[in-house]
Amino acid sequence: MTGAGQATVADKPASRHAKPVLDVSRLSVAVRDEDGEREVVSDLSFSVARGETLCIAGESGSGKSMTSLAIMGLLPQPMARISAGAIRLDGVDLAALPESRMRHMRGNRIAMIFQEPMTSLNPVLTIGRQIVEAIEVHTPLSRREARQRAIEALNAVRIPDAERRLGQYPHELSGGMRQRVMIAMALALKPDVLIADEPTTALDVTVQGEVLELLRDLQRETGTSLILITHDMGVVAEMADRVIIMRNGRMVEEGSTIDIFSAPRTDYTRELLAAVPRMRTGEGARPPAAPQQHAEGTNEAASAVATVRDLQVRFDLHGGFFGRVDRRVHAVEGVSFSIARNETLSLVGESGCGKSTTAKAIAGLVPYSGDISIAGRSLQGLSSADRGAVRRDVQMIFQDPYASLDPRMRVGDLVAEPLLIHRIGSREERRAQVASLFERVGLSADQMDRYPHEFSGGQRQRICIARALALKPKLIIADESVSALDVSVQARVLRLLKDLQREFGIAYLFISHDMAVVENISDRVAVMYLGQIVEMGTRDQVFSNPRHPYTRRLIEAVPMPDPRMRRERFARLESEIPNAVRRVGDPPQRLVLADAGEGHLVAG
Repeated sequence: MTGAGQATVADKPASRHAKPVLDVSRLSVAVRDEDGEREVVSDLSFSVARGETLCIAGESGSGKSMTSLAIMGLLPQPMARISAGAIRLDGVDLAALPESRMRHMRGNRIAMIFQEPMTSLNPVLTIGRQIVEAIEVHTPLSRREARQRAIEALNAVRIPDAERRLGQYPHELSGGMRQRVMIAMALALKPDVLIADEPTTALDVTVQGEVLELLRDLQRETGTSLILITHDMGVVAEMADRVIIMRNGRMVEEGSTIDIFSAPRTDYTRELLAAVPRMRTGEGARPPAAPQQHAEGTNEAASAVATVRDLQVRFDLHGGFFGRVDRRVHAVEGVSFSIARNETLSLVGESGCGKSTTAKAIAGLVPYSGDISIAGRSLQGLSSADRGAVRRDVQMIFQDPYASLDPRMRVGDLVAEPLLIHRIGSREERRAQVASLFERVGLSADQMDRYPHEFSGGQRQRICIARALALKPKLIIADESVSALDVSVQARVLRLLKDLQREFGIAYLFISHDMAVVENISDRVAVMYLGQIVEMGTRDQVFSNPRHPYTRRLIEAVPMPDPRMRRERFARLESEIPNAVRRVGDPPQRLVLADAGEGHLVAG
C-alpha cells in the first residue's frame, strides 16, 4: 500500500514520568434503575501524559464509554452520577466543577469524538455553521475569523475543497468524511485531551486507516493527549502507547502495548486476545463445490443452492424543475456467481460497493434485472405464490439484531413468526420447534418468554440466527452480522455459524468489510467495487495472492493485532470514494473477469 510501512513500537519519550495532563483517581460511576443504584465503573485510576495515546479496551458493558462520559461531564442525568473519585485536568477537578465552568472546559480544554457522526451532527445545520458556532462559543474571534479557522480545521483533516464543504449538510458527506468533520470540530479549539469513543468501528477498513493516520498526524502536530476507547484490538495495537483492559466496570490489567499483547497477565486479557480474528490463520479453504461461472443449463448450475447471472440493480435519481430522471445509480452492474451447499461465499468491499444491494436482490427486497435461481429454480416468470415458496429457502441475518427484532414481542414469538406466516405446524408444534432452535443456538427454552431488551447483543444475534433457521433454509445471507459485536462474542457467533453449516449443510452468503473475519470464515471470496466484482476465487487465492490493486489495498489496510507489526503510515484518501452514478443514456462500463489460473478470476 502506498505510504505504508512497519515499525516497532517505542514508548514516547518520558511518557511514563512526564507530569500527567489528565489524572483520574479512584473514579466510580453509579447508575440508578428499577432495582436501585449500581456501580458501572468502580475505583478506576489512570493518568495520561501530554502527547500520549492511552487505549481503554474491553467488551460492551465494561464501563469504557461511561468513563469517557464522566470525564466529559456528560453522564445522563439524573440516572447516572459520579459517586466517588476525582478527575483532574492540569490540577483542576472536573468532577467538582459546576456546569457553567464545565461547559467552558468541554470542547476548549477537553473534547470528544463519538462513534456515530451522523447522530452527533445536527442534520438541519450546515457543516460550517456547526463548526463556526463551536469556535465562537469558546473564543473571542469574530464571525469571519471563526469561519477562517473552520476552513483551516477542515483542511487539517484533509477534506478537499474545504470552503465549499462549509455550505454542505451532514447527509451530503460519506461516513468517512463525516467522521473527519467531527475530528475537525474537536480539534478546532486545540484541546489538551481528545477522547475518541469507537471512532472507526462503523468505517470501512481503508477509511479507518485514514482516520487513524489523521489522529496520529494531528497528535504529533499539536501535542494533544489521546484517549482511544475501542474493542478493536487491531486498532489498539496500531495506536496505543499504553493499554487499560476493563471488565464489568473495573480495570483488570494495565501496561505498555507490547506487554499487554506479548505477556498478558490475566486470563481475561488472554481470552480477549485469543478471540481476535487474525489474517493468514484460517483453517484452509475447501475447494469450491461449484464453479464461479456457469454456462446456461449446465449440471453445475443446476446443483448450486443459489446462482446469480448478470444481476443489475439501478435506482433512478430525479432532478430538475419537473423532477425528470436525469441520473441513475448503477448499484449492481453485471454480477454473476454461484454458491454450493455447505459453502460460504463472502462479498467484501467498501460501503457503497453494492454488496448489501446484491443480498437484498437475492432476498427479493429490491427490484432487479438478470436471473436469480434458488435450488435450481429460476425466479423469473414465477407467480407471487411460487416466488414466495422459493423465497422460503433464503433467509437473512442483519447487522443490528436489536433493530431486527420487534421490541414489543417475546423472542419466542419472534422466532416462531416465520412458521406462523407459512402456516407450518400447530401452536404446540411451533413452540416445541422454537425451543429446539433456542437450545441449538446456545440459549435455553425458558428464555423464550423474554423480550429483546433483556438480552445482550450477542444473545440477540443468536435469536436472529434461530429465526433464520426456523424455515430450514438452503441459503442464509449474513449482512454484516458480526460487525457490531465484541470480539469474544463475535468469535462465538462465527463458531456457531460454522457448526450449523456442518450440521445442516447450509450455504452462506457472508457480507462484510472486515477482511480478517472474512479470511477466517470463507470458502470463496468475491471483491466488489462500484457495483461490480473485480476479483473472485478461493479464500487462499484471494488472500495469499491478491491480483487486483483494489483487493491488495483492502487487505493491506487491515490493522494487525500485533504491535510489533505497527505501520509507520497508513495510505491516504485525498477524496471521497467515487460513486456509481451515471447519466441516463450513458452506457455502463462493464468489467471483464479473466481466469488467472485454477478459477481465480480477476478484472482486467
